[in-house]
Amino acid sequence: MASSSTTTKSLLSSTFSTSKSPSSTATKASLLSFIRSTSATPISQKLSHSHNSRHHYYSVSPIKNVLKTATESETSLSKYPDVDLVSSDSKPTILVSEKLGSAGIELLKVFGDVDCSYSLSPEQLCEKISRCDALIVRSGTKVTREVFEAAKGRLKVVGRAGVGIDNVDLQAATEFGCLVVNAPTANTIAAAEHGIALLAAMARNVSQADASMKSGKWERNKYVGVSMVGKTVAVMGFGKVGSEVARRAKGLGMNVIAHDPYAPADRARAIGVELVSFEQAIATADFISLHMPLIPTTSKIFNDETFSKMKKGVRIVNVARGGVIDEDALVRALDSGIVAQAALDVFIEEPPQTDSKLIQHHNVTVTPHLGASTKEAQEGVAIEIAEAVVGALKGELSATAVNAPMVPPEVLSELAPYVVLAEKLGRLAVQLVAGGSGIKSIKVTYRSARDPDDLDTRLLRAMITKGIIEPISSSFVNLVNADFTAKQKGLRISEERVVIDANPVFPVDSIQVQISNVDSKFASAVSENGDVSIEGKVKFGVPHLTCLGSFGVDVSLEGNLILCRQVDQPGMIGKVGNILGQQNVNVSFMSVGRTVRRNKAIMAIGVDEEPNKDALNKIGQVPAIEEFVFLKL
Repeated sequence: MASSSTTTKSLLSSTFSTSKSPSSTATKASLLSFIRSTSATPISQKLSHSHNSRHHYYSVSPIKNVLKTATESETSLSKYPDVDLVSSDSKPTILVSEKLGSAGIELLKVFGDVDCSYSLSPEQLCEKISRCDALIVRSGTKVTREVFEAAKGRLKVVGRAGVGIDNVDLQAATEFGCLVVNAPTANTIAAAEHGIALLAAMARNVSQADASMKSGKWERNKYVGVSMVGKTVAVMGFGKVGSEVARRAKGLGMNVIAHDPYAPADRARAIGVELVSFEQAIATADFISLHMPLIPTTSKIFNDETFSKMKKGVRIVNVARGGVIDEDALVRALDSGIVAQAALDVFIEEPPQTDSKLIQHHNVTVTPHLGASTKEAQEGVAIEIAEAVVGALKGELSATAVNAPMVPPEVLSELAPYVVLAEKLGRLAVQLVAGGSGIKSIKVTYRSARDPDDLDTRLLRAMITKGIIEPISSSFVNLVNADFTAKQKGLRISEERVVIDANPVFPVDSIQVQISNVDSKFASAVSENGDVSIEGKVKFGVPHLTCLGSFGVDVSLEGNLILCRQVDQPGMIGKVGNILGQQNVNVSFMSVGRTVRRNKAIMAIGVDEEPNKDALNKIGQVPAIEEFVFLKL
């Protein structure tokens, strides 16, 4: 563990050495100026000063989630004259609000003054925080916007001892200039072991039989279990924990399949695991083990509809996040016999209500969020988060940062609209990829009138990576950890810079994103060389999609998007518009791009709301429409 910070700095140094522009030198600088600055001005306000008000929209949330700038120290000092700022010669104060392993505490004490104050109320935390430079929490402490406001600019880093950061307001942290770091690796084995423990306990009715015996009964015939050997287990999420569960399940003689849009097929094959689609996984599995993050696309993904597609008598284990299962739907599936048993370590509400039908169900085995609760894991997490927090207070870059360090304002100002374009192209590209094969190779091409050495693309690359990874992952991507996170996901991202004859006032003319060796949900997005390919430009401050596969289009990337490949004939816009109108879906724009007149065309429809399944089915049934896809932006 002691060498991790050195390794991280080396990795980041090599990762971001491609550009030779003057601004890149400033960006490579230590985080020390970021750590010691006390900006409380949201980035959207700062950027709005340098742009015409017509285009302020592009300086709002997408950039705030990834970047921050720092105001001058004088501004911060004048804003908070009552704050007792720590001089460079004094030790920083580190507040630990939940129990942390002793090894981590000792590491923190070498560097700073450690205040271990557990079970603080929200009011007590807000009262203390203005005297602290760092805060370390687990899952129980809510670090809200009110906490950052109460810190009055002094809080420099929040460390989450664990993986999930649902209890930290990242938006507020970024706005108030506070770095957030987590400890994502130390509890991997513990969580995997607990998943296997629940799998076996559930299959053999261990908890029910134990309770029966302790009540004075001897019910051998009632608690006949099922064997695991030869059964198929679907690992939903093939990251660190999921892959470790897969290894252990193979050792138990189980047939292992997995679903994960990022996992490379060769890595899965190396441990004897077949990657399949989501639908195939849930339809063929005897056991399902959940290891997916809780994000908008996975929230309650296991619901009545999902359960109805499963093999009758399936058994489910969840040591990931409670919110991925609709708990009421699971009770119904248990009562109907679709789900024979469930073993749960996580819940939507923690602790759950004692009279919960799910908790009290006789075919459910439950534990109180014990996935990371081993002595070894607790010590590992303590050391990992202590090192990250100390490193941040020293001004070092951290690969576990989940929000952004300082970026020079001049770089941000110039690239702001292209930052939005880059993220949206990434989001579009990943939604065009069909599941099952895994994304491996991504190529980004920048066309610009500037010399390649004068174009700093690290920020754009990070945003494309963010757009590709975040919609289907719990990872948080920023300038610091973009390449590190991509490598963890098995993504190879290459860049090419093409000099063209254009106006050099604009840093970029167009950005093209190509994903190789994947299937596409929308065949028209596949270029002549077989890659999923999209290209975009910024027009009058607004990001536009300008090319899809071999089709030229002109689509404003705002709201949601329906793409249709159709026979180019009159009346198509009216037919589709009428279907959407009947479903009360507001259309913001429509445009058509075609290859040859009266041949094939791509119709792009911008919609404010997400159409329901009925509307989408009706669009697909229009005879002249050959394929279509709905995309969220």
